[in-house]
Amino acid sequence: MKKELLKKMNKQINLEYFSAFLYLAMAEWLLHQGYVGASHWMAVQYREEVLHAEGFYRYLQRIGEKIELEAIEKPKKEWNSILEVFEEALEHEQLITRSIYEIVDEAKKAGDYAAERFLDWYVMEQVEEEQNQNDNILGVQRAKDDVAALLAFDTYLGTREFGEEDIPYLE
Repeated sequence: MKKELLKKMNKQINLEYFSAFLYLAMAEWLLHQGYVGASHWMAVQYREEVLHAEGFYRYLQRIGEKIELEAIEKPKKEWNSILEVFEEALEHEQLITRSIYEIVDEAKKAGDYAAERFLDWYVMEQVEEEQNQNDNILGVQRAKDDVAALLAFDTYLGTREFGEEDIPYLE
């Protein structure tokens, strides 16, 4: 693997673990604000992000490349509202999408077809991640100042289940 591509993939491992910690911090804040369902939703998201980091880790191991783990930045721990939590989560997912696209571009530039195939899943996963956050924002916005509607939406968020995904080409 070309040096720059490996560097970007190692950076992505760090970003994915940071994502996990950010969502765990969000889950904690939401829980203490009384949003039990939204907290659960973010806790599931935390688990997904750990899986995403491990996907990159396992891919690099499989092809015999050196993994360089860096310190993970401390996540923010306070927000002003549930809406702000989901808006920040969307901004974060957009950052992750841009990072994945940069890695894809680097893989194409390097002619690394295996890396491109591996990254295809992450590209489509980001479509889902951004859609989920947009849906969460819309759910909170639709509730407006209706406490009952917001509580109903929170209850709905609590129904999310963690389904361990198989990242293609790693099994």
